[in-house]
Amino acid sequence: MSRRSFPHNAVDAFLVTARHLNLTHAAKELCLTQGAVSRKIATLETWFGFPLFERHARGLRLSSQGSALLPDLQAAFEHLLTVAEQARAQQTVVRLKVPTCAMRWLVPRLLEVERDQPELQIALTTTTDHTVNFKTESYDAAIVFGTHLSAGDLLFEEALTPVMSPLRMHSPLDSLTFLHPTRDKTDWSLWLSRQAELPLSMHRNQHFDTMDLAITAAMQGLGVAIADETLVEEDIRAGRLARPFDTSVKTGASYRLVLRESRAKAAGLAAFRACLLNQGSHDASSPV
Repeated sequence: MSRRSFPHNAVDAFLVTARHLNLTHAAKELCLTQGAVSRKIATLETWFGFPLFERHARGLRLSSQGSALLPDLQAAFEHLLTVAEQARAQQTVVRLKVPTCAMRWLVPRLLEVERDQPELQIALTTTTDHTVNFKTESYDAAIVFGTHLSAGDLLFEEALTPVMSPLRMHSPLDSLTFLHPTRDKTDWSLWLSRQAELPLSMHRNQHFDTMDLAITAAMQGLGVAIADETLVEEDIRAGRLARPFDTSVKTGASYRLVLRESRAKAAGLAAFRACLLNQGSHDASSPV
């Protein structure tokens, strides 16, 4: 028989049965029926061409060939498990929860994480929920957003500024539709309240459920959006958006990275944290 026909999945059944010398106990450990264990061993015996066990009224006993084969098969199987465990340990899966609005900032940085930390696999979940509860949620890390936050590491503070398509830059602001990232006018009202020299009225308004949607609408020329200046810096740098004003207004809210306490993933989470924070420090010194 060819090597490819070797019944690999029957080896564990043989090793467990050899340890117990009892089909009932072996079947229980393997979570199989006695019949299934017997068939696996029979398949292995057919491949070898000799019996591995001798059946007696009182149970099983290893045959002479089975006794001779057992140490080598056991060592080979243990080596296989060790190699598999080492391979699994080399890649850490970080389950990351991120509010949808932060994705514009995060995606370029995930590309950097992938390049600098190839052993990390980021399992990303986006949500409109800006908080995380590690006691009830199965995430390893999260980017959270809100005011008066102190947990974790500061990524950036929210600072609002108007943005629009470069093609609309010469349009009077009063003539444009004001694009709101929420169902109210809070963000635009805050920014306008700090611009004494701009007595503007929001005649036409369009409301969205997320800042990301409002930014996308502005990019496509629908109007002028109010957006966090950090979230749109890549779009501005690439020429997809433009800022009609240099001013921005801090809201008191911030984006922060929080990590679950995990001994098993401590090294991977530390590497992920260092990568994000290091990139954030580079961003702070880069002009928009």
